[in-house]
Amino acid sequence: MKLYIDPGTGSMLFAILMGVFGALSYIFRNWIVKLKFLLTGGKTEKVDKNKIPIVIFSDDKRYWSVFEPVCREFNKRKIDVVYMTASADDKALDNNYEHIKVEFIGEGNKAFARLNFLKAVIVMSTTPGLDVYQWKRSKNVDYYIHLPHAASDITLYRMFGIDYYDAVLLSGDYQAEDVRALEKMRNLPEKELVQVGIPYMDEMVARLSKTDSSSDSITVLLAPSWGDSAIFSKYGGKIIEQLISTGYHIIVRPHPQSFTSESKLIEGLINEFSENENIEWNRDADNFDVLCRSDILISDFSGVIFDFALVHNKPVIYTNTGFDKSPYDAWWLDKEPWTLSVLPKIGEELNDGNLDNIKTIIDNCLTDEKYADGRDEARKETWNYMGCGAVRTVDYVMKKYDEITTETGGE
Repeated sequence: MKLYIDPGTGSMLFAILMGVFGALSYIFRNWIVKLKFLLTGGKTEKVDKNKIPIVIFSDDKRYWSVFEPVCREFNKRKIDVVYMTASADDKALDNNYEHIKVEFIGEGNKAFARLNFLKAVIVMSTTPGLDVYQWKRSKNVDYYIHLPHAASDITLYRMFGIDYYDAVLLSGDYQAEDVRALEKMRNLPEKELVQVGIPYMDEMVARLSKTDSSSDSITVLLAPSWGDSAIFSKYGGKIIEQLISTGYHIIVRPHPQSFTSESKLIEGLINEFSENENIEWNRDADNFDVLCRSDILISDFSGVIFDFALVHNKPVIYTNTGFDKSPYDAWWLDKEPWTLSVLPKIGEELNDGNLDNIKTIIDNCLTDEKYADGRDEARKETWNYMGCGAVRTVDYVMKKYDEITTETGGE
């Protein structure tokens, strides 16, 4: 006699068997988890095998100098990092660090499209505007860390620049005060603010100690920021004409963003002065060499002022362009940005009234040591943990990674 089971009964028995199998599987997995929990002293790993542990994103090749000291420290500790760049000619692509894997992920929106669906535990970047512009927070990234690329105000990013990062790595107490003030005004959750120092400036100091930057002739570097409050928007070619009249060698280094956001202005200036032998136009990704070759810097509110004054310990001239805070986070704060307040301590002001006497101003700054004390004061205010930036940065990233990927059990 054959045993017959009707389809309905068979389906029910199959469902019961699957249920029993599922229950047993669940119990077995639970035992494994509990056993691992006991063997690891009360800690369970939460690592998603499909996630990249640590990603560094750079939207431009010029930021390799910001990240290289940090990458070297990761490599020294044999920690694998994926470095994603939006520049096809990024020097990072040619690095020889065994544990730093570099990928070109496309330019502009193509890069952001990749990032918006990224799977990673930690993403570190110097790019502002996360979750404001094209770059959105991926639901598959646990933690976003911002590393500034200048030793100045964190509020001089375009508005909402760092609002949606989880942590910001800082170098000065005033920066932390400003971030907290913005969070309170905008009713944002507090980010983790960590003082690490300035890795790329530490690197510049080390490089400078091995470099001979002496020169027989005077070289003036004109390196403004970009936008309506910057030198070229304010003075146009007039400031270049005045510099030509000094007879000194002039290096003009527009901000890289100028070639995108105000390309017609820059192209016009280059065409106007292209045949002058005393002018050199510079677009090096790394500004170290041009800073070494220059005796004095003229700028506005650009962070390069602090690279020049605090690392190279040379005089600066800053322009009074009537800085408009409205596009920046600084607009929200009822105070003058630190960058602007410290300028009179470290350099001489250039304005409409004395522009015609620019040679005299340059000569006085090159011989007068009165701004040396101001440079020392500025270093103390904006450059904590000098010489330790890369180590402290990696210490923090790995501590955070362990926190995210390891859950401590309680009773």
